[in-house]
Amino acid sequence: MKSAWFLVGFYCLVSVFAVATEARAESDFKVTLLGTASPSPRPTRFGPSTLVEVGGQVLLFDAGRGVPIRMGQIKVPIGKIDVLFLTHFHSDHVSGIPDVWLTGWLGPVFGRRAAPFHVVGPAGAKNLMANLEKAYSGDIAIRIADEMLPPQGIAIAVDEFDKDGVVYEKGGVKVTAFEVDHGDVIKPAYGYRIDYKGHSAVISGDTRYNTNVIKYGAGVDLLVHEVALARPELMTNPFAKAIIAHHTSPQDCGRVFTQAKPKLAAYTHLVFLSNEKVPEATLDDLVKQTRETYDGPLEVGEDLTSFEIGDTVTITRWKQ
Repeated sequence: MKSAWFLVGFYCLVSVFAVATEARAESDFKVTLLGTASPSPRPTRFGPSTLVEVGGQVLLFDAGRGVPIRMGQIKVPIGKIDVLFLTHFHSDHVSGIPDVWLTGWLGPVFGRRAAPFHVVGPAGAKNLMANLEKAYSGDIAIRIADEMLPPQGIAIAVDEFDKDGVVYEKGGVKVTAFEVDHGDVIKPAYGYRIDYKGHSAVISGDTRYNTNVIKYGAGVDLLVHEVALARPELMTNPFAKAIIAHHTSPQDCGRVFTQAKPKLAAYTHLVFLSNEKVPEATLDDLVKQTRETYDGPLEVGEDLTSFEIGDTVTITRWKQ
């Protein structure tokens, strides 16, 4: 029999999911929300980024602000990232790349990457990374001459794609990219599915309601989805209305979850709008509106919430 309980915006079926709040347990498929914010600078929610530790590999999906800080908190050296996957090129998803790339090349405490920085992303990723190399060429040259850092550790290898399909496969880990809809002119925009040993997770990327998320998220262990919310009185503001139109409402997220039927649905990249007169909606508002169209297991992600995927999905919330 199913039993439900609620804690800080969290809904979960206790009979199905184990919830851990102590030390991070070992798992060969773990998804950690490094940053769950929108572009708004927030001390408790950093820029959008998701870490996937799977099959002995460390995969990073997007690099918003603060990635090295969050990875330092969970003691995963940034120099140990095997691949960075990009969903699209909005600044809040890529502004942390220089920090991850450059700092991961430094001393042993950061992992001291000795192989090229591997980036996988849609068409445009090569141009982005080539221009970052130009922007930081002075720093790179100085550190090679002064600190004798290995040049191969700061080199960049980029794999681009322009359609749905498998974009990475190694050691039993398969990553599939699929196009999503972030707006009529915000292209390219993609989500990702990660498969390993019969288990799977999907990261929606930034998107409006999109059937591709349902297609690739069908029956997965974990479906991580973006969401946007504003109080009705703010929706008369053209700017707010335009932003919300580029994202997925809680009700539409619920429709995605209901059709995809993941073992667990989780929110990240919370776009909560406000102005000087209209306050933000609350997490309770978010959950209530999602429940209009979805009654399954749901987690409202916070920074450093992690999900260990196996026969069950174990949720660990960050504890100082």
